Amino acid sequence: MLASKQIAHRAARVSTLCALIASVPALAQSLPPEVEAALARAKVPREAVTMLVADAEAVRPPRLAWRSQVPMNPASVMKLVTTYAALDLLGPAYAWRTPVYVDGPVRDGVLAGNLYIQGQGDPKLVIERLWLLMRRVQGLGIHTIRGDIVLDRGAFDAAETDPSAFDGEGSRPYNAAPDALLINFRSVVMTFQPNRDGQTAQIAYEPALRGVAMQANVPLSAGDCGDWRATLAPALADPSRIGFAGTYPAACGEKTWAVAYTEPRSYAVRAVGGMWAEMGAKLQGQVREGPVPAGLKPAFEAVSPPLSEVVRDINKFSNNVMAQQVFLTLGLQQRRRGTPEAARAAMRQWWNERIGTGEGQPVFDNGSGLSRDERISAAALAKMLQVAWRSPLMPELVSSLPAMGVDGTLRRRTLRSGGAAHLKTGTLRDSAGIAGYVHGASGRRWVVVAIANHGNAAAARPAFDALVDWAAQDN
Repeated sequence: MLASKQIAHRAARVSTLCALIASVPALAQSLPPEVEAALARAKVPREAVTMLVADAEAVRPPRLAWRSQVPMNPASVMKLVTTYAALDLLGPAYAWRTPVYVDGPVRDGVLAGNLYIQGQGDPKLVIERLWLLMRRVQGLGIHTIRGDIVLDRGAFDAAETDPSAFDGEGSRPYNAAPDALLINFRSVVMTFQPNRDGQTAQIAYEPALRGVAMQANVPLSAGDCGDWRATLAPALADPSRIGFAGTYPAACGEKTWAVAYTEPRSYAVRAVGGMWAEMGAKLQGQVREGPVPAGLKPAFEAVSPPLSEVVRDINKFSNNVMAQQVFLTLGLQQRRRGTPEAARAAMRQWWNERIGTGEGQPVFDNGSGLSRDERISAAALAKMLQVAWRSPLMPELVSSLPAMGVDGTLRRRTLRSGGAAHLKTGTLRDSAGIAGYVHGASGRRWVVVAIANHGNAAAARPAFDALVDWAAQDN
C-alpha cells in the first residue's frame, strides 16, 4: 500500500515537471539564426560573444546560454552592478550633503573670515545647484568675504589622472575624473547663436571660470553645417583662454557643445570664483583648496537629489563620472575611505554576500565600465539581474534603464517585433554590450545579456537587437 502511494506521488511529480518543461522554450544550444546572420554581417565571430537569455524570476531553465561563464569586458554595462549595489547598500533615498561653513563674524554684509565648502562626493552638483548654494550663502547676509573661499576636497583620495590617457579624447566630458567636490562634471557648456546681422555668432559659456578669457563671438561662414566643431578650429589647450581660430556655419542655427576643461584640478576653484563674481558679490581674498578647521560647525548643508534620481541619470545617459562618484561613495560609506581600493573591497564583499560566488566574482576597477580591466560573465550579471528583479528595489533599477525606442541611449533603437525592453548599453573600443530586462509576448519577463569583445564589437549592435527581438517573441 505504501509503495503504491509512493509510486503515485512520484508519478504526479514527474507529470508536473514535464508540464513545466513543456511550458518553457527549449534551451538554445546554438545562437538563433537571425543573431548568427547579424554577427556574420558585422564580421564578429561567435567565439567573441557571450549571450544569455534567462527567466527573470529564475524559476525556469535559461532559454539560451552561449559562452555564459566566460569573463568579458562589459564596457558601460558594468554600471548596472555599481548602481544596483548602491541602491542595495545605501538605499534609494540616500542623498549626498555638501556642508558650508562660516568662520568669522558677519556684519553689514561682510564676512570677516573664510567661507568653507566641503565636498562629500555629490555626483550632481551642477551649475544650477552651485548657484542655489551661493544664494544660500548670500541669504546668511554675506555679500563680501574679507577672507578666502576654501574648498575641501579631502573626502575622496583618488589620484589625479590624465584625462587623455584612456583614449586620447581628453576634451570629452565622459573622461572627467571623480572629485569629492565635483562641479558641473568639470565641463564648460558653450552655446553658439548666430546674430541677426549675419556676421557673427555669439558664444555663451556656463559656467564663467575665474581667470579664464572666453571669446565672445566668432565669424559666421556660409555652407552646410557639417562638422561645425572642426570648422570652429577651437583652441582649448590653454587653461587661461578658450578661443576659436575658425568660423561658425550660419546654417547650423543654435548649437551647444560641452567640453571638459583642460586643467581639471583647478576647475572647482575657477568655477566657484566665477560664480561668486557673476552674482555681484565680492571676494577680497582668493578661492583656494584646504581642509575645514576642526570643530567648526556647518552653517547649512546643500543636499543632493536622492540616489534613485542619480541612478537614473547614470544608466539612462551612461554618465561615467557620476558612476565613479557613486563607486567611491560606497568605499567612503562602507569602509570609511573614499579610495578606489576601498570601493573595490566594498563591492567584492557585497557581491559575495548578496549575489554569491557560483558564477564567479566580477573584476571591479572604477565602477563605470570606462576601463580595460573590468570583467564580468554573462551568467554572473544575469544572476545579479535576477536577484534585483526579486528585490524590493526592482522598480528603481528597472526605471533607471533606457527604454528601447523611448529614451536614453536606446531612444533610436526599436524592436521589429514591437516588444518592450529596459536595457543598459555599453561601448568601448573592442567592447560592446547590452543587458537588462525584456518583456516577452507571453507575459514573461526575461533577463538578456549580450557582450562582444572584438575589434568589430560596435558593429555587433544589430546582433544584440536581434537577440532582444528573439527573446521578446516567446509565445
